[in-house]
Amino acid sequence: MQRVRVLIRGRVQGVGFRFYTCAQARELGLCGWVRNLAGGEVEAEFEGPESAIETVLVRCGRGPALARVLELLELERETVDVARNPGFSMRS
Repeated sequence: MQRVRVLIRGRVQGVGFRFYTCAQARELGLCGWVRNLAGGEVEAEFEGPESAIETVLVRCGRGPALARVLELLELERETVDVARNPGFSMRS
């Protein structure tokens, strides 16, 4: 199991990006969270099987219809035995 924290830049606030990310992560059975940052970016942490994480990263790189993702930066990646964030949630 992997844990990955990412930063997503572009037009990613005010376009339903957090809701989209939650839906994608839950569909893939991932745990973690997503939140807006004051600088206009979105930060997310995903925990789960590596294949599901790779899929959600591709999907977040596209984003919902109104978003324009300019950059998806992987800030941290580690192998974990158990998820520390049960379920997937939106943080403020």
